[in-house]
Amino acid sequence: MRNRLNIPTVLGSVAALAAVLLFSPVARAQRGQTAQPRQQGGANQGQRRGAAPSPTANLPFEPHDLTGVWRFGGGLAQNNVPPMTPAAKAKFDANIPGLGGPEGKNQPLGNDPMMACDPVGYPRVLTFGAYPMEMVQLPGRIIQFFDYFYVHRTIWMDGRKLPDDPEPTWYGYAVGHWEGDTLVVESNGYNGRAWFANGGYPYSEDARLEERYKRMDHDTINITMTLTDPAMYTKPWMLGPWSLRWRPGVMREDVCAPSDEQKYLKDMREPAARKTGQ
Repeated sequence: MRNRLNIPTVLGSVAALAAVLLFSPVARAQRGQTAQPRQQGGANQGQRRGAAPSPTANLPFEPHDLTGVWRFGGGLAQNNVPPMTPAAKAKFDANIPGLGGPEGKNQPLGNDPMMACDPVGYPRVLTFGAYPMEMVQLPGRIIQFFDYFYVHRTIWMDGRKLPDDPEPTWYGYAVGHWEGDTLVVESNGYNGRAWFANGGYPYSEDARLEERYKRMDHDTINITMTLTDPAMYTKPWMLGPWSLRWRPGVMREDVCAPSDEQKYLKDMREPAARKTGQ
């Protein structure tokens, strides 16, 4: 892997759990994910302390052009989760992540849908932050291509409205428009079978998501999101600001193969669970 997680030497059950984090064909992507502090934008925002300034951050840019390869930087603010409805709390309690969940919730034999190669869903495919995402602007639409699980999402920019009764899908139905220099994307039509975010946070078929993208400089797009889902949360869930950072380069294929996940389950997760008593 190009990105490695520096796991300290551990013994016994902790070593078994570390093996889970290292070798899953899905979990390997987590090793490329680094939490970023919240940023408000501006040249060179989101860089590591002491890192050399980006040579491209101060280049001219068109604020309505989001074309390019980008990588998400941020993390779910777990203390910002609004109160859940009883239905959501039941789902959340039943969802057991293998990694990426609140402290004490992770287990080797977690039931994260993506560990069986189910689609990651949106927005988790973006906010997981493991691999880059490419945005391509065409007449009447913007397409987001994700390395992670090798999928794409279309944002319709031709003036159409969200459907009143869409067929539920993993990645939803999205329309966008410009408000000044901010791209506003509204989406619905989610099937509620994916997790909204790492840790088992649910959403339902009634969910509506609003995203706001604003290009702050050549290298930085700021993002905020608002999830409105009365079936799951008692008030809208506001997330961000996060950043997309300019990452020019070649996109690659990262596919979750069920046969690989089955092998990982038998060779790694089940032995780790036995050692940890889970």
